Amino acid sequence: MKSREVALRIFDALERHYPDADTELVYRTPFELLVATILSAQSTDARVNLVTPALFTRYPDAQSLAKAKANDVEAMIVSTGFFRQKTKSIIGMAQALVHQHRGEVPPDMDALVTLPGVGRKTANVVLGHALGVPGLPVDRHVLRVSNRLGLVRSEDPEQVEAAIGAYLPPERWITASDTLILHGRRICRPKPLCERCNARKDCDFFQSGGVVRSARTKAGSKARAGVLPRAARLKAKVSTLAAARKKRR
Repeated sequence: MKSREVALRIFDALERHYPDADTELVYRTPFELLVATILSAQSTDARVNLVTPALFTRYPDAQSLAKAKANDVEAMIVSTGFFRQKTKSIIGMAQALVHQHRGEVPPDMDALVTLPGVGRKTANVVLGHALGVPGLPVDRHVLRVSNRLGLVRSEDPEQVEAAIGAYLPPERWITASDTLILHGRRICRPKPLCERCNARKDCDFFQSGGVVRSARTKAGSKARAGVLPRAARLKAKVSTLAAARKKRR
């Protein structure tokens, strides 16, 4: 775990990478963001953004989506994956909004997580981005990056949310989450590009020597150690066989 001073330095460094960090889902209203976030499960923001314009043209609010036929919705969102379950979730969510909240998205965590298809991460996305309520969404990118940096030592989303939230004032929570997500997508990938990271000097993963080097660097190291890359080994083998044939002649 880091001291608060070091943690703030890390977040400042990461935010220099992404000064305009924001969700990559396209939306105009809290309702649209809620639907888009549900659809983004096991999919990508880019894929969701391809299907939501037509979906929101046909179903612009909770009242219209609550009356939708499942077959019609399934056909529109099939490319996001798990489309039957997602259809059930977003129609059920819309019906709950109509029956329990007059069609409006409630600005309250406890109320949001009772809606079909809405967990804590989705609720935090909507609260922080569309409703002006401090929220700190934790997804797989946030888990990976925060653990590598040494900000947390947990794979439990709620524990990670609490730990990161303790480092920062609430008004920075949503930006911190967006920044960690973008960093996980672009630099701190499963095979990270550590040499590009502004926070590497304070990163436990980097400082421990856990850097995943580029293929070119690995090949160079093998060559220096007397181990040829596979292509070079094949070329040498072909040359050896050709020389042996020539000698037999």
